[in-house]
Amino acid sequence: MSQSATPPQQPQPQPEAQAQPQAPAQPQPVDGNPYAQQPGAVPSPAPNAPYTPPAPQRNTLVLGLLTAVAAALVAAGVYGFVIGTTKHEIGWAAVGVGFVIGLAAGRLGGRNPVLPAFSAVLALGSVYLGQLIGDAMLIADEYGVNFSKVFFDHFSVVQDAWKADSDPLTFVFFAIAAFAAFSGAKKAAL
Repeated sequence: MSQSATPPQQPQPQPEAQAQPQAPAQPQPVDGNPYAQQPGAVPSPAPNAPYTPPAPQRNTLVLGLLTAVAAALVAAGVYGFVIGTTKHEIGWAAVGVGFVIGLAAGRLGGRNPVLPAFSAVLALGSVYLGQLIGDAMLIADEYGVNFSKVFFDHFSVVQDAWKADSDPLTFVFFAIAAFAAFSGAKKAAL
């Protein structure tokens, strides 16, 4: 007995009962990467294109150091002005001094490991200078003389006043500013 094979049947077109909206055609993945053709995706290089290394990073250590010094001087002046006008040392201002110095060094200096430590040292000097400026402003107000005369002509008097006014909290502000500068430089580095 022989069995007869049934001929293959052609699929019959099905009438569309409901028209389904078609989504716009999505580009097909390239090399198995479903994100390769996505809008905003970085195009892959041609398969036979020669390798071009990324551009070398500029050495911005000097720029970071100079910017940090400039930021330290400006921050010291602002901190001294705050102390002179409020007649108080303010902790958040010391944090701001350190952070501004670290931010300036890290943004323009990059990831150089020297910058956070240098920023911390600059923050110590900036807070000290700011406290001296504040004391000079207070002395100038008390005696009714010009600030520059007190600060530049009688600097030893200003330092003696700072020594007499300093307490443990003064040195806490130094530590806070140094920490803020160190961490700010590390976080701001590009």
